[in-house]
Amino acid sequence: MAEYDVVIVGAGAAGVGAARRLAGSGLSVAIVEASARVGGRAWTLGVAGMLIDLGCGWLHSAERNPWVGIAESAGFAIDRSPTSWGEQYRDLGFSEADQKAAGEAYDAFDRALRDSPQPSDRAADALPAEGPWNGFIEALSGYINGAGLGTLSVEDYLAYDDAASEVNWRVPDGYGTLVSASLPPVPLHLSTPVERIGEDGTALRLVTPRGDIRARSVIVTVATNVLAKGGLRLPPALDDRAHAAACLPLGLADKLFLAFDDADVPPDSHLLGNPKSACTGSYYLRPFGRPVVEVFLGGAGAIALEDVGLDGAAAFAIDELAALLGNGVRSKLRLIAGSAWARTDGFGGSYSHALPGHRGSRATLATPWQDRLFFAGEACSPTDFSTAHGALATGIAAADAVLAQRNSISSSTGP
Repeated sequence: MAEYDVVIVGAGAAGVGAARRLAGSGLSVAIVEASARVGGRAWTLGVAGMLIDLGCGWLHSAERNPWVGIAESAGFAIDRSPTSWGEQYRDLGFSEADQKAAGEAYDAFDRALRDSPQPSDRAADALPAEGPWNGFIEALSGYINGAGLGTLSVEDYLAYDDAASEVNWRVPDGYGTLVSASLPPVPLHLSTPVERIGEDGTALRLVTPRGDIRARSVIVTVATNVLAKGGLRLPPALDDRAHAAACLPLGLADKLFLAFDDADVPPDSHLLGNPKSACTGSYYLRPFGRPVVEVFLGGAGAIALEDVGLDGAAAFAIDELAALLGNGVRSKLRLIAGSAWARTDGFGGSYSHALPGHRGSRATLATPWQDRLFFAGEACSPTDFSTAHGALATGIAAADAVLAQRNSISSSTGP
């Protein structure tokens, strides 16, 4: 049976952050990862000579995002050009007047969240009855939260929104490439899902299909859906953590990439498919000047399109683009890649949101147990959840807690 001082469960951004902090500490450290790769929900894929991000792709709140410094120190280029999300290429299907009206409706909704707190803590209750732009607002929630407003805690959402900035940069070589390249040289056990963690005297025992592992401290960074559904069983004393995870379900955001050979469209243009529908795509045309359309689907739209598979989702996206760019564009569009995070083992979704009334579940989930079992991951972040930099920060914090506990033990035993 393998034995380590610290085992990190999960090789996503949080696990990488924890490993970076613990490397060189003098402790024996290993990572066990259920999948066959490093990066978690940061996943860069090489397709048709391009590096594309099927998971997170933007350095959100970039002016304070620690991945920027990590990237630059490692020689990664950072693209600092502004986003095009708020633009509609040639105002197609979304007139200037309608864009103004939709923006005003969203601003009114945001004011209602802040100025007229909903007793239910349910974001949907701040929508006006039969509001003409309710679908637009729901679509934005799908992109931001991966979930509709009916299952979204107002208090939780505002904590994120108040902390986030409008500065968003990109890594041309891929966010997933950056995260995976940032893992320090520690023992890494891929394709090794941890099924159960139990007590083993003064240590913890991790049960995996490839054999048990014993550790004095464990940092768990797995997705909330895995904990909530028993994919990783914890000691019975930690039922409250599993319940907290269930109150922080993963919303759904998926991407499709369509080959697109129309060089007449300016690079980094943007289109919203149907501005009055909650189930519509956000289309980034020729990102970085590449011959591709990056399709972003969130919330109800992503759920519906996972049900019809990648080909069905691509057909939907092509229909929306043809309605805006003309029917002749169909011959220029072809599916080359896509994600299906709800159907991906080890995740079951994209990023967490708190259910109404359950903002406090983040603190519950992040609470260590007996100073030997620690939790990290984007869902443990009080304000930067749903982001790779939030996950990174929680991984570092968990590693710091492990080191503090070890230093405390060393001080108490003394020479």
